[in-house]
Amino acid sequence: MLVIAPAFADPVSANQATFRAVMDAFARPGSVRALTAAELAPPPPLSRGAAAVALALLDYETPVWLDTRLAAERSIADWLRFHTGAPLIVEPGRAAFAFIDDAARMPPFEAFSLGSEEYPDRSTTLVIRVDGFGTTAPLTLTGPGIAGRREFSFAPAPADFPARLIANRALFPRGVDLLFVADEAAAALPRSTRLIERA
Repeated sequence: MLVIAPAFADPVSANQATFRAVMDAFARPGSVRALTAAELAPPPPLSRGAAAVALALLDYETPVWLDTRLAAERSIADWLRFHTGAPLIVEPGRAAFAFIDDAARMPPFEAFSLGSEEYPDRSTTLVIRVDGFGTTAPLTLTGPGIAGRREFSFAPAPADFPARLIANRALFPRGVDLLFVADEAAAALPRSTRLIERA
């Protein structure tokens, strides 16, 4: 018999709190916000933070793509379908949300929907699991929601991540949005974020 791990005991308040934390992270790029996800025990390797985000943001109208590591575990697909109703797809370019467990080997941004000039909102939001924040050499960010400059780092990161961020910003208003999630924290880099390159 198929057994599905539970979601939040109080889904309304927990999902609202998660949604607010995510929106606050996007409003203040590069700032780390707490997620209340300790009670969750999603099927591994789906992290508690990524599971909380899925519960708060996904529904039957949001096609979802999983990276190779997550897609290999059928229990994750079963858990997401049961609790969110979201359709799982194999083409990353059609995804509204993409969940990435292997951050260091994430696909290139252009593999996902970048939106169009007419409909930039039809791009993909990447939900990327990380081990933590502030543990590596920081990137210096500026842009809407940042007073002056802000330092930000996460691990693990692709070696070419700074170049990816610069290329993504050059597409604005097109481009992907990035949401990084640890087990109980999140930070976001919307497509409007600029990277200040080091001299």
